[in-house]
Amino acid sequence: MTTSRARMTRTMDRPDVLAAIHDPDCHLAVWRRAPFADLAPLVAGTPQDLRFDTTPAALHARLAAQLARKGFGGPAALHAALTRDVADLAAHFCAVMGLARLALRLEVVRSDSCRRFHADYVTARLITTYLGEGTQWLDAADAARVKAGVEPQRIHQLAPFDVGLFKGRLASERPAIHRSPPIAGSPGGVRLLLVLNPVSADMEAARQSTLSPGAALA
Repeated sequence: MTTSRARMTRTMDRPDVLAAIHDPDCHLAVWRRAPFADLAPLVAGTPQDLRFDTTPAALHARLAAQLARKGFGGPAALHAALTRDVADLAAHFCAVMGLARLALRLEVVRSDSCRRFHADYVTARLITTYLGEGTQWLDAADAARVKAGVEPQRIHQLAPFDVGLFKGRLASERPAIHRSPPIAGSPGGVRLLLVLNPVSADMEAARQSTLSPGAALA
């Protein structure tokens, strides 16, 4: 496990690391993962974003039905691979957070609409990027710089398929500060983003805490 008090992160290549989010000194737990498939065919055409509340047990069937209904491309085998992985992540998320239900968002992002660093009004939020640039985050020192109106010295970034469990303001006065990466002009210019929240989190979205005006969700 990689640990840094300055960054307050825990990083491993096993899902066990997600439980470190309960450590008062940890604001971000990162499960490093290798890509399991090329998911680019999923975003061909104009798929619609998915957003629903569910139980871990019901997620697999509901997501499988929604992928086809909402216009996600690619062969059935690719839909099945994504569905299995999302269901697995949801099970880990609910087990670590002690949840009976979760809120799921699967989004195709093609713009820079969420570029400002912020912290979320949740206990914790699980984020993984299946395609495109991963979520960016700051060490405590750089978060303080941004809050003071100064550019950060270093911006950290999750790799595609990495799983980040980001501590929010409902759990700590030192939450994880993060943002969606700027993608305008980048090769491909698209992200496939999964966000898992406690069910109440989306209801709190409008009250999100930001380090600068106008931020949106990660």
